[in-house]
Amino acid sequence: MKYTVAIVTISDKGSKGEREDKSGPALQNVLKDLYDVKKMLIVPDEIDVISDTLKFLADREKIDLIVTTGGTGVAKRDVTPEATKMVIEKDLPGFAEVMRMESFKITPYGIISRGICGIRGESIIVNLPGSPKAATECLSFIIDALPHAISKVKGDTSDCGV
Repeated sequence: MKYTVAIVTISDKGSKGEREDKSGPALQNVLKDLYDVKKMLIVPDEIDVISDTLKFLADREKIDLIVTTGGTGVAKRDVTPEATKMVIEKDLPGFAEVMRMESFKITPYGIISRGICGIRGESIIVNLPGSPKAATECLSFIIDALPHAISKVKGDTSDCGV
């Protein structure tokens, strides 16, 4: 059985149909063979809308992995990390640390990302940057560890050596 994934693009213009979402489909292309893509959504850069969407996907839809793209930078409207902090119950700092560290090896701007990762219920939430290139690169840095983390969040008690 494949784990489920939801991809949430966070973009004011995208949510209004004023800009084509390229990051969501790029992430879908990477994830579709590994996960059952259940939802692809576009929401505005509004903290309450983002947090309500994350809660709905985790609590009601029981999505195993929720990836967001966009809103992780330092612009005034970038509030994805704040919305995510409002809903997660446990932080997963290692994922975000690796994404920033590896991104920095590609561009000095990689350290500007404020994305976080965490757990709500039995769902893992991962904030990715907004550009298709940065989003897929960051996902590639953590993709191998995600299934194991999801398994543990869902209650797997086998010893993993960590």
